[in-house]
Amino acid sequence: MCTVDPIALQVSDVTKWFPKGEGPRWPWKRDSKGRNNVVAVNSVSFQVGHREVFGILGPNGSGKSTLVRCISTLLLYDAGRITIFGHDVLREERAVKQFINRVSVEASFFKKLSPMENLIYGARLYGLGAREARQRALEILERLGLKRESIFQPMEEMSRGMQQKVAIARAFLTRPILLLLDEPTTGLAPRSKREVQAFVEELRDTHDATILLTTHDMQEAETLCDRIAILDDGRIVALDTPAGLKELVPRVNGHDPTLEDVFVELTGKQLVKEEEVDE
Repeated sequence: MCTVDPIALQVSDVTKWFPKGEGPRWPWKRDSKGRNNVVAVNSVSFQVGHREVFGILGPNGSGKSTLVRCISTLLLYDAGRITIFGHDVLREERAVKQFINRVSVEASFFKKLSPMENLIYGARLYGLGAREARQRALEILERLGLKRESIFQPMEEMSRGMQQKVAIARAFLTRPILLLLDEPTTGLAPRSKREVQAFVEELRDTHDATILLTTHDMQEAETLCDRIAILDDGRIVALDTPAGLKELVPRVNGHDPTLEDVFVELTGKQLVKEEEVDE
């Protein structure tokens, strides 16, 4: 009988740097050849259990997206090790890609094609038949709040929020067992944000999926995540359940601390949120 590894994702001492002058102004270090490099991800370690929703909370430039790209095989890291269900991301890239899919804050599409055409194209790349892909796409898109007539209009006529919903549908179309959501609700109007969050909760509760969610939305992290890692300047400064993180900060004037209080206490920074887009 086949057994599922209870550890979906293992990240061990992972470091990623870029030549100085490229990318955000992260801390920097000299490599073995004496060159200056900016450190985007700095000796990060954590593990995510099977069917867990694990959040990474941090401001823009904290290294969240770089870390997700390393996990998703899109970026080679410089030190450490990442395994997904026991498969090494660098040595077993093809096997790893069968388990994962990713949604980024800036999703790419064929803008002249409709959501349905984009989704069927993506599904065929993963070996799904057009009929199965069409039926599954309709179910997911309607669950995310897209009207049926919108599903067959060109993507270029849709708002950014609607396009982000299509990106989420495309990612889940292949039924990945590790879904990487890199700020999936950034820039969405409140209603669209709630619909996406409800869909993530549904995936958590009814599907055999593990979810890694990066965000700088405190409420989203607290609502959706079983555990949260706070990332600052490429390092994890705290990791616990939402309740456990709030225990790190004392009550003030009789009020319980919030995740934002925890973040400010641990990093000395405020999270800067993106403005929401009117749809």
